[in-house]
Amino acid sequence: MDILEILPPNFGFVILTYLYSWVMLTYLGVNVGSARKKYNVKYPTMYSDKEPVFNCIQRAHQNTLEVYPQWLVFQTIAALVFPTAASVLGVIWVTSRFSYAWGYYTGDPAKRMQGAYGYIGYLGVIILSIYIALQLLGVV
Repeated sequence: MDILEILPPNFGFVILTYLYSWVMLTYLGVNVGSARKKYNVKYPTMYSDKEPVFNCIQRAHQNTLEVYPQWLVFQTIAALVFPTAASVLGVIWVTSRFSYAWGYYTGDPAKRMQGAYGYIGYLGVIILSIYIALQLLGVV
C-alpha cells in the first residue's frame, strides 16, 4: 500500500506547515547566531551578563525549541484526521512565534506577548488530539 493512499486528502497542507515551521526555526537560529557576533557572546555561553538584548533574542529561540516537540506531536495527531484544520492552526502557531520573537527582540520581554495569539493554534491542535483519542477509545 502506498503512503499517499493512507494519508488523508489535504495532508500536503500539513507538510507545507512543517516546512513553514522549519523556516521559522531557521530564522530564529540565524538571529541568535548574528546576535552572538554583534554582542560578542562566545559559545558555549548561553546568556550574557552584559547584553540583555542578546538574552531576549536567545530566549525567543530557546522558548520556541522548548515547546516545538510537543507542538509537532499534537500537530501530527490532529493532522492525521483533520489535516486542513490542523494546518490552519499550525500556521497560526508558527506565525505567532515570529510575532513572539519580534516582540522579544525589542529588549522588553513583556513585548513577547505580541505572540500570545499562538495559543489558539497550540491549544487547538491539543484539543483536536484529545478529541481523536476519545474517538479511538469509543468515548465520543
